[in-house]
Amino acid sequence: MRISTRGDYACRALLSLALRTDAANAPTPTSVRDIAERTGLPQPYLEQILLALKGAGLVRSKRGVGGGYILNRSPEEITLSQIVSAVDGPITLGDFGQPHQDGACDHEGQCVLLAIWEQAGAHMRQHLDGYTLATIASISRGEAEWPHLPDHLH
Repeated sequence: MRISTRGDYACRALLSLALRTDAANAPTPTSVRDIAERTGLPQPYLEQILLALKGAGLVRSKRGVGGGYILNRSPEEITLSQIVSAVDGPITLGDFGQPHQDGACDHEGQCVLLAIWEQAGAHMRQHLDGYTLATIASISRGEAEWPHLPDHLH
């Protein structure tokens, strides 16, 4: 599976929001312009993505002076898989169908491959579920260990 540009931008935008807190560690509203400047993302595209994230309930907006976007839940409660799913749909390797359904086992080898693709998609979802915005913010601040591949995957 590929994480789309939308998925990557959505994660970067929400990480930027997670990193914005005041002295009391409360989140502060951030304008689209400020998010775009901090992340290097194109503002018009970012506006569309934030609207999708708002529709999914991950952010809310505040109007007026000092307004902008703010996380709708704590960073500890928002996972990368939720963010990616909000803008890209369900995390799967592809739309190949399910093993043992709709004649999938009628053709040589197809059924086992479908099971493997389904398993790989589940691993991807589980991996992205393991990262919350709080975790990533801590890594970004240098307060937690950088993610790395296990030795057997190098």
